Order: sequence, then structure tokens, then C-alpha cells
Amino acid sequence: MSKKPGLTVLAGPTAVGKGTVSTYIRDTYPEVWLSVSATTRAARPGEQDGVHYFFKSAEEFDSLVADGQMLEWAVVHGRNRYGTLRSSVDAAIAEGKSVLLEIDLQGARQVKAAVPDATFVFLAPPTWEEMVRRLVGRGTETPEEQQRRLETAKLELAAEPEFDHTVINDDVRRAADELVSLMGLTPHGR
Repeated sequence: MSKKPGLTVLAGPTAVGKGTVSTYIRDTYPEVWLSVSATTRAARPGEQDGVHYFFKSAEEFDSLVADGQMLEWAVVHGRNRYGTLRSSVDAAIAEGKSVLLEIDLQGARQVKAAVPDATFVFLAPPTWEEMVRRLVGRGTETPEEQQRRLETAKLELAAEPEFDHTVINDDVRRAADELVSLMGLTPHGR
């Protein structure tokens, strides 16, 4: 039994690999429509408006928020704003597409308030030890920063019961196939 196309939200703790899983899905499952975020940051070389992001001025972004045009949005690193345009998601669903939104936990909570009948999937690490290894393994942060990120990850992991399903990211391909089948699509198999 396949469910009607609609909105699936993928969220999870920092460094769990949401971006890696969604990139694999984008490259492997063209039938999945990956939502493109709007942002106030400047385009980087090679980025195209409407493909990588919808690039908006701060004023444009504020007016989209004020008009209720954002499904969810957040300020990232205290500087730029990122969000999901309600109109682009609605248009894709109206065209019968299966929409995947890969966002952070705050964003997922905002979407749950706006679209309670969406499917919410929590991407979890295989173990806490693996989570620590991924967070600390990059070696780019001070011990204080690492500790702060681990505290954040602990809080984020506690959000798992808010979700409809949990997918363990032990293997990117396996996790992506499981997510796709939760979306009511047929995994491409091995």
C-alpha cells in the first residue's frame, strides 16, 4: 500500500549525516522533490538561484515571514536566515510529487505546527559513541566547542519521540532506502 505523495520532514541531531542522506536521495531518486531553502546569504560561486537556494535580501525575507509565506525559518550562526517557502512546497505537492524537507529540529517543530499531517522522520546515529566520534573526529573545534556540541546533541537526541519514525544512519544507502520506503516509494534495491 503506497501512501499519497506528500511532505516528509527529515531532521535529527547535529553531525548525524542528514545532508549526506538527502544528497544520496537527490542523486539516486529523481522522483523525490528535495525542497530548496530560501536564504539571506550571498550566492557562492557556481550556485544558482532557485536550484541551490532562493537568494533573498533581508527585506524580502522579512516580508515573506511577515506574510506567512515561510513554512519554517531560522537564523543560522547569528547571521543569515534560512527558511522553506510554503509556495514551492505546496506547488510540488499539488503536482503529485513526494517532497522531502531536510531541516533542523526547530524547523521540524515549526512544520509540525503548520502541516501536522506530514510524515516526520528522525535520523539517528547508530550509537552515542559513534555520534561522539563524528562530532569530535573532525578535529576542527576546541574541547570547549566539542563539549557544547555534545550537550546540544544530547538535547537533540531527546527529541526523537516527537517523530513518527526513526531511521538509523548506520549506512547512507540503507538509511536512504528506508526513508524512501517510508515516503511510500519503492527503494531501488541493491
